[in-house]
Amino acid sequence: MAKQPETIFDFDVTKYIGEFKVPGFDLDALVASQRKNIEALTQANKLAFDGVQAAVKREIEILRQTLEEAATVTKELVEGVSPQEKITRQTELAKEAFERGVANARELSEIITKSNSQAIDLLNKRYVQLLDEVKETVSKIKAK
Repeated sequence: MAKQPETIFDFDVTKYIGEFKVPGFDLDALVASQRKNIEALTQANKLAFDGVQAAVKREIEILRQTLEEAATVTKELVEGVSPQEKITRQTELAKEAFERGVANARELSEIITKSNSQAIDLLNKRYVQLLDEVKETVSKIKAK
């Protein structure tokens, strides 16, 4: 019988499962398959994280641009122009700000959607591979 692990990190499932000899069961294939699953999840998480990081970076750029534009607009509106011109300019600025906001939201959404799509595609690919591995394993057991 295998020695009890001192900590959870010392636990080696292959040693315990290896003691139980099940005909047709390939422990190495199972471990390799699970390793591929973990690698796929790790890659998918990295893709998702990179997407979030790109979105945050872009949000910071948008905020910087917005603050610069706000300073310029404030200066424009304070200058001596007629009230009608101020209202016209404020209306134009509001329209521009709205259009920019929609464009920025769309851009951020596309960044996140792209990274999520890449992560889902990667996981989907691994899932299909896993099903092929199961099919192959069953075929091997059936052949014996």
